[in-house]
Amino acid sequence: MKKIFLFAAVAVTLGLASCDIDNVENIGEMSTSEFPKTDGDIEAVLAGVYQNLNTTHANPQCSFLYAACLASDDQLGGGGTNDKLMQAEDLICNYNADMTNQFYVDRYAGIARANTLLNVLENAEGIAEDVKNKGIAEAKFLRAFYYYELSSMYGNVPLITSPDQEETKQGDVKVLWGQILQDLRDACQMLPSEKRSDGRIDKYTAEAMLGRAWLYYTGMYGNGTDLAALTSTSYNPLTSVDLPDGGALTKQDVIGYIDDCVNNSGYTLVPDFRNLWAYTNKKTINDYKAYAGQGLKWVEDDNGINPESMFAIKFNKLASWQTTIGYANGIALHFGVRGGQDVANTFPFGQGWGAGPVAPNLVNDWKAAEPNDMRLKASIADVNDTNEMPAYTRGGWADFVQESDYYCKKWSPICAKNDGTVKGSDGAEPPAYVFCFETVMYPDNWDTSGENNFQLSNIHDLVLIRFAEVLLMQSELKEDVAGINKVRARAGLDPISNYSLAALQNERRWELACEGIRWNDIRRWHIAATALAKQEGQSIYYCGSPDTNTPHNGGYAARYNATAGFQKMPETQIALGTVQQNDGWNDATSEYGGW
Repeated sequence: MKKIFLFAAVAVTLGLASCDIDNVENIGEMSTSEFPKTDGDIEAVLAGVYQNLNTTHANPQCSFLYAACLASDDQLGGGGTNDKLMQAEDLICNYNADMTNQFYVDRYAGIARANTLLNVLENAEGIAEDVKNKGIAEAKFLRAFYYYELSSMYGNVPLITSPDQEETKQGDVKVLWGQILQDLRDACQMLPSEKRSDGRIDKYTAEAMLGRAWLYYTGMYGNGTDLAALTSTSYNPLTSVDLPDGGALTKQDVIGYIDDCVNNSGYTLVPDFRNLWAYTNKKTINDYKAYAGQGLKWVEDDNGINPESMFAIKFNKLASWQTTIGYANGIALHFGVRGGQDVANTFPFGQGWGAGPVAPNLVNDWKAAEPNDMRLKASIADVNDTNEMPAYTRGGWADFVQESDYYCKKWSPICAKNDGTVKGSDGAEPPAYVFCFETVMYPDNWDTSGENNFQLSNIHDLVLIRFAEVLLMQSELKEDVAGINKVRARAGLDPISNYSLAALQNERRWELACEGIRWNDIRRWHIAATALAKQEGQSIYYCGSPDTNTPHNGGYAARYNATAGFQKMPETQIALGTVQQNDGWNDATSEYGGW
């Protein structure tokens, strides 16, 4: 099958959020004084650094990506009456003392692995220079990405850049972000000018991530670093950032990297936007009423490589309760249609926990601004449309909270009719549908606990950076319409003549809807409080009955202005003395008690 097993080569145990790691274990029991000796040794440890991408999928509800989707103005919390964590993340409230601690611990484990590899590579001998440089660059990229997520989630977090570093407390947030940007710049400079399609980081992915990190930091912190500056409604992005090495990164530097990515990377837009998403896979599309017979074909069909995917988390068939469920796409599971009804009713969209129902204000804004935009239907399923879902039952499991009329299609689990691949068990009739199309797309060698299991069979890629975003970053940085119009042309929309920030903001919202990007966008543009407040009063359903999305704990704007959107620091980390609690989380006004 086409899935890339990045992490099967070796098991690497480097501990959790520790700063005193001095051994690389489980690789022939070699210490860092003996390791690495070969190019293969570097690859083995680097696989462990990449593996952290999957680690957080064992508990995706704790992750920044998950929280970013739910906290934005485009998706609600959802879930059941007992899924208070989902609703709390939407409402920028807290549910229990350590709501997201697992993510904090997991990401620092990835950073520790990156630091260990970087430390040993500095003095490694007998390693080909190009292999060493690639290893350093990839480790720096991943360290920067992990810090990007932690810093976006919690604000100022401890900066650890060495496995033997003693100081682990919070420092200057400007130094933290300088390190993130410097790591990404270094990765851009050290990686060769070649496009990769094997799941590994290339130069152009580093350039794209540099653009994303630059736009967030320079916008979010453009007015200063205190709460008043972060929640100000004035947008004054920085144009230069000091780096730890004594140099500086400028806006013009970043434009150069983004231009290089656009002009030389070889990444391209998929001609039909719909073919980006798994619902157009060959095992499903001909039975999907909304799009059957239109010649659509998923770009990953027949081992295809997505030419627009620049950075994606890969999954595989080894997900099981005995190994790790992080090998399965946990985001797909959580964002699936909340269960309690036959999968035939929601075909082609599979079952899950009902997190992140699409907020009606997104659909209303989109229809008003771009009524002819094909991306709306391609991105969002209206449960009242029988061509989208044949017989959706309101309420599903009867405890559904913040249910709306809309689900996002992009990251959804996708089911398929059983083509005879999946047999009945214990003499039972074979199922008419499989929960996840992957079961019939890739029929061989499943871990038996994962075969046709709606919790473990989702293994389609989770794309984190698309080339379309790079085009939009280019327009934003250069303040021109070239990138915007390329993206609009793919959607069948007329070009715009003049650049404006408002046009750019809309284009990013429509193109990247429900991909976890909107949250940092509204924060860095300093429009978050106003945007979030539009969710209040929207029509929803509570336990299957009509309701409205009512304010909690003072309302969305109040909670944003109290916190700048940063999550509560886990109490475990506070107790360790490494961090102080963030603004807005020090009293009962932040605690979510239920809908």
